Amino acid sequence: METRRFILCVATISPILLCSCLTLLMYISRSSRVPESVFMFMFVNNSSVVVTPKTQSDAFYHNKSVSTEPAALVDHGKPNTAEMDLELMLQVDGDVCVQQNKKGVLLRVYMYDLPPEFHFGLLGWKGRTGQIWPDVGNFPSYPGGLNRQHSVEYWLTLDLLSLNASGSSAIRVFNSTCADVVFVPFFASVSYNRHSRRQLKERVSRNRLLQDRLVKFLLEQEEWKRSGGKDHVIVAHHPNSLLEAREKLGSAMFILADFGRYQAEIANLKKDLIAPYNHVVRPLGEDSPSFDDRPLLVYFQGAIRRKAAGLIRQELYLLLKDKKDVHFKYGSVQQHGISKASEGMASAKYCLNIAGDTPSSNRLFDAIVSHCIPVIISDDIELPFEDVLDYSDFSIFVRASDALKQGFLINLLRGISRDEWTTMWQRLRQLAHHFEYQYPSKEGDAVQMIWEAIARKVPTVHLKVHKDHRFNRPENA
Repeated sequence: METRRFILCVATISPILLCSCLTLLMYISRSSRVPESVFMFMFVNNSSVVVTPKTQSDAFYHNKSVSTEPAALVDHGKPNTAEMDLELMLQVDGDVCVQQNKKGVLLRVYMYDLPPEFHFGLLGWKGRTGQIWPDVGNFPSYPGGLNRQHSVEYWLTLDLLSLNASGSSAIRVFNSTCADVVFVPFFASVSYNRHSRRQLKERVSRNRLLQDRLVKFLLEQEEWKRSGGKDHVIVAHHPNSLLEAREKLGSAMFILADFGRYQAEIANLKKDLIAPYNHVVRPLGEDSPSFDDRPLLVYFQGAIRRKAAGLIRQELYLLLKDKKDVHFKYGSVQQHGISKASEGMASAKYCLNIAGDTPSSNRLFDAIVSHCIPVIISDDIELPFEDVLDYSDFSIFVRASDALKQGFLINLLRGISRDEWTTMWQRLRQLAHHFEYQYPSKEGDAVQMIWEAIARKVPTVHLKVHKDHRFNRPENA
């Protein structure tokens, strides 16, 4: 009888105690920096694990202690919502990764917490003590002018910091063993543009120093050792960026503008990606001029005297400069050069994209957002997303040898009918958004196209990594 009374008493009191504990936890969470959903997850799973990556980036901090308390989830630019906090918790359950069922997600990305001097610090940002990332919504802007054309890593990093915004093809995970790829947030193009020259009293340039430290860090990470770096993604869009480190990090997946200044064994289409330049001209919207509203036949404005394959520009200039309805002139960003290019491209039916010092240039993407049919004269060019986009639907390709034949180019373009041109123009208008970088990122824009292109590479990366593991046995086996 006494036993039954005891059991009845426990059964009556237990729900009351449970509710009291939950209420207390909720109260504590509201007055603390730990989200309610985190307390709920800890209570239900009898675990105090929040996010504990298997490796740390502390080597960069010269042994300074870096807080790993749960508040860090809020401090580094991550939205404090119950849904997202619970999602973070689900990513770590001992050594078991929980599958992400978020609709539309193709890629799970782990991002190193590199110190600010490798990313937003290069743009002048300074956070609070120990703060790695700026708060989303209060991040520094990217330099304007021609600097913008190589800003790829900036937009990808912002997208990851937005913590899986709606419509993103990629989701950021905080346990590297759950990731498909590992993203290295080094703003290599900014580093080159701003810090490649050695200053007084400097033994080496800051750009070189950052590259050396990056190499040392990566080669020491367990993530790199597991895959030999094959699943790491590094953006080096400026042709001269990452110059000293590219060979040592050559096993990684590079995101580049082209392969013009890379050895074939270091960078190639099998393992790497070509990303679009960020256009610098003003994009056209719905009011795009049609065939009859574009009086110019051909437009080109830019540097004419170039080296190597770019010598063709000088030869084409001599052939075309005096032709009717052709604008072929030298131009630069000085004296409102960008605004003049915006007006010129919007008034032309065809815009020339001619090889220069490298096979590619942002001129192609300026033409695309100007809805000016690109005429590509660059035999060695590689194009972004060409596995899913057929550029011949909205571009004209001309071999360099043909373009230099007297009258060939003008006769070719004049021979294209209004209907043919209009079909390509309409296709350009449909596809131009694929080449737009923006924050927040939107479905189908350049950021999402890059994530999707990386996702298409993942099976090949995994195959290479798994083959490398065939004869690797634990030392104590």
